[in-house]
Amino acid sequence: MGSVAPRETAKANVLVVGSGGVGTMVAYALEKGGRANVTAVLRSNYSAVEKGGFTINSLDHGDIRGWRPTQIRNTVPNVSLEGNAVIQPYDFVVVTTKNIADISPRVADIIAPAITPGYTAVALIQNGFNIEKPIIAAFPNNPVISGISYIGATEGPLGTIKHDDHDEIAIGAFDNPNIPSRVSESAARRFFDAYIACQNVSCAYKPDVAFWRWKKLLYNASFNTVATILRMDTSRMRVSEHVVDNLIRPIMYEIRAVAKAAAGVELLEEDIERMITIDTFQTFFKPSMLQDIEKGNFIEFENIVGEPLREAERLGVSTPTLKVIYGLLKAVQWQTMEIKGLVQVPQFNEPGLKYGSKQPRVIL
Repeated sequence: MGSVAPRETAKANVLVVGSGGVGTMVAYALEKGGRANVTAVLRSNYSAVEKGGFTINSLDHGDIRGWRPTQIRNTVPNVSLEGNAVIQPYDFVVVTTKNIADISPRVADIIAPAITPGYTAVALIQNGFNIEKPIIAAFPNNPVISGISYIGATEGPLGTIKHDDHDEIAIGAFDNPNIPSRVSESAARRFFDAYIACQNVSCAYKPDVAFWRWKKLLYNASFNTVATILRMDTSRMRVSEHVVDNLIRPIMYEIRAVAKAAAGVELLEEDIERMITIDTFQTFFKPSMLQDIEKGNFIEFENIVGEPLREAERLGVSTPTLKVIYGLLKAVQWQTMEIKGLVQVPQFNEPGLKYGSKQPRVIL
């Protein structure tokens, strides 16, 4: 892929950034397939995994105790030099963290120390639209891979993974205009080969990356966002039919209109109906964004709603429901920023202080 000579070993050298539920199952599948050695970057769960490994209760793999990837770390390694040990270049840096595009540090900044220019391929197993653009801007000569995951996997307590929905993933190459398409496609194919080597997963190579991203946005821009605003699981949303009729379905129609205008992607009525019924009544499922806000975490709304909305405005596509949802989600994010001390709001009951005389200060 570049000036760095490939190592003789047939196994890919892989760094996984974000080892919660999804990231751990990605690391496990890659190692189980036998075509990758994985280094996993852990944060809050590092001590638990260092001590006892991962406990995984998996629909696809069974019950696993004390599992660790080839290596675990609590920081992103610097491939140039760390102490006296030179780290081998990573063939792939796989990002499975939430994409919080409006809060520092951004994804490109987090992974930068692990990237070898012109060599390392970045695999983004993340939700949303235009997620590849900041990565290409930061690493213009590196391939960027799209991963659309439909897995259900959560962590709790630390180091314990509940994997209760099959590991299904669509892999393809994002277009990087700075390098030949064959280079990007070759990298995506090699990552696909490493993933599908695990016979317990369902993995498909999808050259039409745009279609699969917009199709998943039907769900994420609607159920994921509305659940967060209303603090409501998908079963209750479907039982209270007005939520589906007045919010979920209109958002899906708006996403379909933007997809066609922006990328020529044709999403069908049956795609919309399938997404509306994808979560059964019995699950009382809380989408990931709702789970994040309940934990006091930031939410990844910019690439799920903000980017499609900005694309709609650029192309003159009417998206009134998305615009309201986006405004509400920005307010939700603002509340979390204040709780975490990133926003300082003046106390307007200070003696002599008039409304508007002091503005909130954002610390980022």
